[in-house]
Amino acid sequence: MPLDPALAAEIEAAVAAGFPGQVAHTEDLVRFASTRGAEHACQDHVFGAFRARGYATERFAMDRAALEAHPGGARAEAWRSSDHAAAHSEAPVVAAHHRPRTETGRSLILQAHVDVVPTGPLDLWTRPPFAPTVDGDWLYGRGAGDMKAGHAANLFALDALRRLGLQPAASVTLLSVVEEESTGNGALAAHLRGYRADAVLIPEPEDEKLVRANTGVLWFTLEVRGRPVHVREMGAGANAIDATWRVVGALREVEARWNAERSRHRHFAAEDHPINLNIGRIAGGDWNSSVPAWCRVGCRIALYPGVRAADAAAEIAAAVAAFARGDPFLADSPPRVTFDGFWAEGYVLAEGSEAEAVLGRAHARVFGAPLQSFMSPSYLDTRVHALYEGVPALCYGPRAENIHGFDERVSLASVQRCTAAMALFVAEWCGLEKAGA
Repeated sequence: MPLDPALAAEIEAAVAAGFPGQVAHTEDLVRFASTRGAEHACQDHVFGAFRARGYATERFAMDRAALEAHPGGARAEAWRSSDHAAAHSEAPVVAAHHRPRTETGRSLILQAHVDVVPTGPLDLWTRPPFAPTVDGDWLYGRGAGDMKAGHAANLFALDALRRLGLQPAASVTLLSVVEEESTGNGALAAHLRGYRADAVLIPEPEDEKLVRANTGVLWFTLEVRGRPVHVREMGAGANAIDATWRVVGALREVEARWNAERSRHRHFAAEDHPINLNIGRIAGGDWNSSVPAWCRVGCRIALYPGVRAADAAAEIAAAVAAFARGDPFLADSPPRVTFDGFWAEGYVLAEGSEAEAVLGRAHARVFGAPLQSFMSPSYLDTRVHALYEGVPALCYGPRAENIHGFDERVSLASVQRCTAAMALFVAEWCGLEKAGA
């Protein structure tokens, strides 16, 4: 049943009253340089914030064996890198539980991640990335948009209800995960631990829209070995870096072929280039005057919903092998392809769920306009709940700019509006009862 308008107005006012504290909490989260493998301190802070509110709170390690065995978990190579920047995180997942006095409503998971991507060269930032700064409507800092503003919104949406002496009349679980930016294993670890709910809301920075469909993602490393000689005899050697870029050309052909298939996927048909191959990391060679004996590139490519990760990986490996057979050098020294990160399939959010209807009403009240949905050609943790739990997995959140880039920032006005919509959604979806033991 839709919320009483007077109560809805009180909830919006409660969000506004708590918003200065919400901004301060978001700034606290941004101060943690929680890049991959360095999320422990941030998760400790989150644990303390959850426990201080009286929630039953726990932290647990990800179960490597269970993740490797799951069809949506990263392959074993993801855990074996000797490169610190590429090493799988050992930070814990944090979970907090609200349990009502009487379970009359529908249960909910509110999930967010604390891991952030590297900053890149600091001299290209206008402001230090982990020194959050407010300038007008914008909060700047690495992770401000993706997604520490959403992380705080989960908590403060519930705080707003408490401010009115109310609490959800259903079980609500707050999940704070890691590895969202590299494997998706944090969300999957929570799933494997048994966390379930009737719906899931993840407030990623989605420009105040609902994600209708999103791609899957594969990560892989391409490694080529060369034949080193002095550059004065370069023709007698084989340059691994040059050879690697020839193989990348073959991967670009796979990318083009997959993009040409977009008309078969209705949520992607209107996009010019929904499948993106990114060459994200490169290393190679040992000496400027030696023909390089080795080269490695780290790659990321998207998959349409409905495409099995195993099938896409096989096609990539086959394309590399086929190209190598026709290359004079690579035919005798075939490249190695290792899948070492995301092994994640995409999903489409089914239309017509009651959870989407409830969120739509909440959004329309706050924004004065209907909730729009769109396709996101990126990875989202909602895939875990959509694919493996079969529940409405709603990804919806504030407007942000420059995520994964320099001077990342999030609109505070948008954060407040989305938090209000989230609080209204929780109130209607879960129902309300008087707060207290």
